[in-house]
Amino acid sequence: MTTYVAPTRDMLFAMNELAGFAEIAALPGNEEVTPDLVEAILDEAARFATEVLAPINAQGDRQGCTCKDGHVTTADGFKAAYSKFVESGWNAMPGSPDFGGQGLPSLVSTAVLEMWKASNMAFSLCQMLTLGAVAAIAHHGSERDRQRYLPKMVSGEWTGTMNLTESQAGSDLSAVRTKAVPEGDHYRISGTKIFITWGEHDMAENIIHMVLARLPDAPEGTKGISLFVVPKFLVNDDGSLGPRNDLICASIEHKMGIHGSPTAVMAFGENEGAIGYLVGEANRGLGCMFTMMNHARLNVGLEGVAISERAYQQALGYARERIQSRPIGATSGGPVTIIHHPDVRRMLMDMKARIEAMRALAYFTAAQMDKAQSHPDAAERQKCQAMTDLLTPVVKGWCTENAVDITSTGIQVHGGVGFIEETGACQHMRDARITTIYEGTTGIQANDLIGRKVARDQGAAVHLLLGEMNATLVALEAAGDKDLRVIAGSLQGGTVALETATGWLLSIYERDPASAAAGAVPYLKLLGTVTGGWLMARAALVAAAKPATTESEFYRAKKVTARFYAEHVLPEVHAFRAAIVDGAGSVLALDESLF
Repeated sequence: MTTYVAPTRDMLFAMNELAGFAEIAALPGNEEVTPDLVEAILDEAARFATEVLAPINAQGDRQGCTCKDGHVTTADGFKAAYSKFVESGWNAMPGSPDFGGQGLPSLVSTAVLEMWKASNMAFSLCQMLTLGAVAAIAHHGSERDRQRYLPKMVSGEWTGTMNLTESQAGSDLSAVRTKAVPEGDHYRISGTKIFITWGEHDMAENIIHMVLARLPDAPEGTKGISLFVVPKFLVNDDGSLGPRNDLICASIEHKMGIHGSPTAVMAFGENEGAIGYLVGEANRGLGCMFTMMNHARLNVGLEGVAISERAYQQALGYARERIQSRPIGATSGGPVTIIHHPDVRRMLMDMKARIEAMRALAYFTAAQMDKAQSHPDAAERQKCQAMTDLLTPVVKGWCTENAVDITSTGIQVHGGVGFIEETGACQHMRDARITTIYEGTTGIQANDLIGRKVARDQGAAVHLLLGEMNATLVALEAAGDKDLRVIAGSLQGGTVALETATGWLLSIYERDPASAAAGAVPYLKLLGTVTGGWLMARAALVAAAKPATTESEFYRAKKVTARFYAEHVLPEVHAFRAAIVDGAGSVLALDESLF
């Protein structure tokens, strides 16, 4: 079983050359975020990921978590690893300095978070949910709640959760039934939530639950949902822990993957009612929760990048060691390692190229977030926010859909032993499978993309992105390099497909939204594939311009990988375009009884 080695050089390339780290470092408040500091952070994070988190990943998968009388015990090694994680300050790294965090840019924290997710995805989910809860309280909570909860949540001493889903509601939050009855300065919460990641565990002394519920006089639908902070243990005015709140973990789920992460059924108010405090305005909870959900969507997309990298490293390690058969065309000599065989090379190149495009997209979006928040020019902030909004569902949906395919390919590289649990290849695919589902399925992301992010502004953000792509095409064509010309031809075909599909969606969205929705997922994949191709083309431009140095082979690999993406991955966009523009009728044609 291959262990995890953080691809620090690839991460720095994506940060510096594609996401524009220098511009992020120049933003107000980032004066101390130097290249040397970032390299030191990544080196230390890589060490922690490799030495502490990766070794317990398989153990978490095999052992899982146990629940007895409402108490959840995590797999061996998880509690000790979490203590080291908090003591080392890793949980606080992305947090605001106002509450004890380090306040590093999203671009830097994204690279570090990728390491946690690749080395131990189940473990990393605890921090991900905590950071999302921190964001919701920081943006929408009262000053009292910010001071009471955030310092210890930012440090990691306390963890956080997101309680949305109920068994009868699923993704339809308008069907939420959990109740919140006012009582003095607080509310009594009663109801049951399902699929609550890290809803109960033994790694932290308190868990702060963010819960969606309805007030007694709330209107029907999503406009009647409020958000509440509901701690496992009540917190006294001096910050010490008070009595246990009226909530309990009723059970934990038996899942396909991420066994090291307990997924809880949470029961609130089995007795007198759990005490909760309103976050934001009454009946406006969904807007508050979206602050948390948008954070989670980007991080789940990053999970797609990370678990794909882990699967690639394992497949590559096996291909370099497994000896089988002579090379194709050889008439003499013995068997060779399977990395010499063309089809194995094709699979590894496909994994490698897609991962580099996915990482570039995730890091580029993180940089847009940083600029949207801190750029001194208002027009630039607005532009970057539009780009962030457009790409958030793409990072989530496209990267996770790719991850399912990439981890499957990783098993294929192993052949028969890949199907055997002892090799470890199976775990990556099982862990990846949930990423296309939670925090909104790919279909939900795609409907959000075509409706709120494309149709609402009449494609303005997409055309802004296309403008960037066209500028890169000009640079490719001016370079006079054979490989770059090939990449340019493929990318130009991708931009035409994207423009055509966008125009069709805009022409039909208002009068026939069902037909538009029928092509929503292909459109998300088209946009992701073309944007990934654009970033890979930029990588090739950078590589082609580098002088001969000791790193020449690194840059040559970037150029070759970009050409592979252009020749093997980008052509998929033409099938997506056809499905969007010509395929809606067949999606909707059958009567339900004929399925």
